Amino acid sequence: MKSICLYFQVHQPDRLRQFRFFDIGNDFHYFDEFSNRTILKRVAEKCYLPTNKILLDLIEKHGEDFKVTFSVTGVVVEQFLLYAPEVIESFKALAATGCVEFLAETYSHSLASLSSPAEFKKQIKQHEQMITRVFGVKPTAFRNTELIYSDAIGSAVADLGYNVMLTEGAKHILGWKSPNYIYTNAINPRQKLLLRNSSLSDDIAFRFSNQSWEGWPLTADKYATWLADAVSGEDIVNLFMDYETFGEHQKEYTGIFEFLKALPDAILAKGDIRFRTVSEAASFHQPVAPLHVAYPISWADEERDTSAWLGNELQNEAFNKIYAIEADVLKTKDDKLINIYGKLQESDHFYYMCTKFFSDGSVHSYFNPYDTPYEAFINYMNVFSDFEIRVKEKLNSLKGKRNT
Repeated sequence: MKSICLYFQVHQPDRLRQFRFFDIGNDFHYFDEFSNRTILKRVAEKCYLPTNKILLDLIEKHGEDFKVTFSVTGVVVEQFLLYAPEVIESFKALAATGCVEFLAETYSHSLASLSSPAEFKKQIKQHEQMITRVFGVKPTAFRNTELIYSDAIGSAVADLGYNVMLTEGAKHILGWKSPNYIYTNAINPRQKLLLRNSSLSDDIAFRFSNQSWEGWPLTADKYATWLADAVSGEDIVNLFMDYETFGEHQKEYTGIFEFLKALPDAILAKGDIRFRTVSEAASFHQPVAPLHVAYPISWADEERDTSAWLGNELQNEAFNKIYAIEADVLKTKDDKLINIYGKLQESDHFYYMCTKFFSDGSVHSYFNPYDTPYEAFINYMNVFSDFEIRVKEKLNSLKGKRNT
């Protein structure tokens, strides 16, 4: 029996407000609460609430024959609790069905796996505790920020007890091999890897409403036939995408909701294909080979590497600065500073500094609140400079107390 894994990533960043040079040392207000609230409520109305309702209806209709998997970042849960608690309730309703799996990941949607093993581990534990507390389920599988993965990262995740992990089916890694099988970590063979089928995932996430695409219009029946062809002689198709695909990136008028409603019937009609959660699929199918990934890959851009966040000098300077003060931040033992430190690690801040303007430029500009990467860098570094001052002041204050 073949498997289809539907996995959705749910995330919204903590956008920074405009922070000028003269604000440094004078203003501790870093985040644009108005934009964060406005955008979250808009996406909740257009995507999260209606799509959750559709999924709940599909589960009620099909029972255990329809299953999905989510990862929900800690920072977006914080925003839900502040601005749209009804979204939390709708996810709880999905969790209660037993047909939805929630994955572990980094709490702050950070790039900690590329710099700080200690921070990476801390955020995973923090996220695991949050998912268990809020949704009443303990994660048993893991996805790293933006599906970033390497042999070493996967092995570190396995050491934390996660023997199932998601990543990109990157062509430069797979070569002649297919993403439609389960593989294992090259260092720790106990860890099973599920690979994203980028072509079939992007047919929905990016090409669905593109009228110049040869596959347009994409109907559920047509897509189900493509899926059946993809698993013919193979095991599994992993459809991994941003949840905001539904209603936000692909607007309601494109027919994306009607497509989603019709998809389970079209797939189940094929007879030998079943929806499974990530963990169920990993248990059901046997791995075929180890996957050797010496350098980090991701699901971003054509390169499928980390260049979307660390591809230029601006990004690397900001990235190195924020992780250089990790030890000092933790020494403060100040919950507010530590919380802000997590938010400043969000990968989105570095994504906004990307200078790619060719094949992936439109993707980067769609999500970017800044006019240029340089504005993003300057604004972030102004915030960082003020934050660094606050951390040093706190440490000096603690030192003074110890000396009295």
